[in-house]
Amino acid sequence: MWSDKKGEDYIFSCIDSTLADADMVAANLEGPITGNASVSAGSVVSSKSNMTFTMPSSTASLLLAHHIGIVNLGNNHILNFKRAGALSTLSALDAAGVEYFGNPISDSVLHKEVNGVALAFINYNEFGGRASSTLAHIREARTAGELPIVYTHWGIEYATTSSPAQQRLAHRFIDAGAEMVIGSHPHVVQESEVYHGKYIYYSLGNFIFDQYWNNAVSHSLLLKVIIAPSGVQQVQEMPLVLKRDGRTCEVQDSGI
Repeated sequence: MWSDKKGEDYIFSCIDSTLADADMVAANLEGPITGNASVSAGSVVSSKSNMTFTMPSSTASLLLAHHIGIVNLGNNHILNFKRAGALSTLSALDAAGVEYFGNPISDSVLHKEVNGVALAFINYNEFGGRASSTLAHIREARTAGELPIVYTHWGIEYATTSSPAQQRLAHRFIDAGAEMVIGSHPHVVQESEVYHGKYIYYSLGNFIFDQYWNNAVSHSLLLKVIIAPSGVQQVQEMPLVLKRDGRTCEVQDSGI
C-alpha cells in the first residue's frame, strides 16, 4: 500500500497546493470509515470481497488536512459495512470537522454559506436514493434562497458517455432549480453540457483510486467553480492523472 511505504499524505502531494487555493473543496467519499480490517486488499479482482470497501479511522482527519472539508456519502459503497459502517463514518467525519451530505440514513442536505454565497449540497444516489426526494430538496433550497449544487452517483461503470436516462434526470434537476449537477460512479470522464445556462458534468472520473489499466480510468477532472450569490459564474476544468505511485497530479505541459 502507498501509505505503508511513504505515508498517507503522499497521495495528495501533487494536488495539495491546488486544493489549498480553494475557499472550499467537496469530493465523493466512496466507502465507509470503520475500524474493520480491509477485506478488499489482496482479494481476487471482481470478487465480492474486492468490491467491499473500508477506510482507516485516520481518513477523515487526512481529508481535512488536505483541504477537503465536504464529502458526499450518497454512493453504492457507503453501506459496504451496513448501518454500523455508515454510523462509524459519520462519527469519524464529525470528530474531524469534515462536513457531509447524502447520508444514507437520513438523506441529509448540507446548507452552507461560503463568502456570502448560500449553498445547498444535495445528493442523488441511483443505488439507494429517490429522484423525487432530490427534486424536493432542490425546490426547498431555491425557495430558501440557496443555490442547489446536486451531486449524483449514477450511470454505467466505464461508459464514456452518459445514458439518455441520466440526461433526462439531469435536465429535471435543472428545471427544478439546481444550479449545477456533478456526477460520479462510472470511474471515467463523461461529457458535459450547458442546459438552460446551467452546467452538467455527468461524470468526473476517479480522483484517488487504484485503477490504471488505461487512460480512461487513470485520467479525470477536477472542477474549479466560481460562484456568486446570483449563481455559477465560471467553471474551469483541471485535468488530472492518477499515477501508479498513488499520487493524483494535475496534467501539465511537462507531461506529468
